[in-house]
Amino acid sequence: MDEYITRAEHEEFRRRMEEEHRRQSKRTEVLEEGIERLNALNTSIEKLAANMENMLKEQLRQGKRLEVLENRDGEKWRKVVAYSVTAVIGIMIGYICNKLGFGG
Repeated sequence: MDEYITRAEHEEFRRRMEEEHRRQSKRTEVLEEGIERLNALNTSIEKLAANMENMLKEQLRQGKRLEVLENRDGEKWRKVVAYSVTAVIGIMIGYICNKLGFGG
């Protein structure tokens, strides 16, 4: 047997269905906003990773340049010391030769 529902029951059912629809729509909206924020965060993370990679490359380049500069100063210092030692030895040999009568 088919039982008919009253108009009031139908209106109550319709009202509850509309409330459920609004609730589900709100949940969907909140989820969509969350997904948009996640996408924005992903984009920011990708940019940050790219910037960090570029910074690493730049630090490596600067490290190599710094090493070259440090070595250059060391090389100059070693040359100065070598020339100084050579000059002192030359002076000593000249002085000894002069004392032995080889000088003019």
